[in-house]
Amino acid sequence: MGTVRRPQPAKLFVGLLTGDETLVDVVRGALQPEFGPVDMASPAWPFTASNYYRDELGDTVLRRFLFFDPLIDIAGLPAIKHRTNRLEHEICERTNRPRDRRPINIDPGYMTLSKLVLATTKDYSHRLLLGDGIYAEVTLHYHAHRWQPWPWTYADYAADTYHAFFDQARNRFKQQLAGLNPAGQANNPVLGPNYQE
Repeated sequence: MGTVRRPQPAKLFVGLLTGDETLVDVVRGALQPEFGPVDMASPAWPFTASNYYRDELGDTVLRRFLFFDPLIDIAGLPAIKHRTNRLEHEICERTNRPRDRRPINIDPGYMTLSKLVLATTKDYSHRLLLGDGIYAEVTLHYHAHRWQPWPWTYADYAADTYHAFFDQARNRFKQQLAGLNPAGQANNPVLGPNYQE
């Protein structure tokens, strides 16, 4: 019989798609009080993998990632996804946009040393229900010293455009894990708003 063990904490991030870069600062300002400071922010990449978001976000769509410094309990991902959904709705209200025309797409997920996971409200054959209507998808896995896609991985994640930045985030995460004590607790920063003893 296997022994149930508490999972290691993970590194929280949000993937952002928007045609208005000023909204990146709005998201950062709204989420940092809840999830802690952003310790890594990616450059802006043109999002050209799909026209899916053009009606919502406009003709020029940019991709950004924000990684948060405090580590999280992965069991808290559904609550985080519900929070980012509410923030999308709040931004729609501020910008006088209907909810089906949101000006920014906020997708939370987490990174471990072996994988990058995204939260979604959409079920599919390769996604597992976490609870509260939120599913998880392992979007990338780390194998042979690099990030590798699965057959279902979104085209922009499957390309290596973001992978060097993800390598930097993984290295930062390794440093943070090295600062945990043997019980898996942080020696100085808290492990995020959803981490419970």
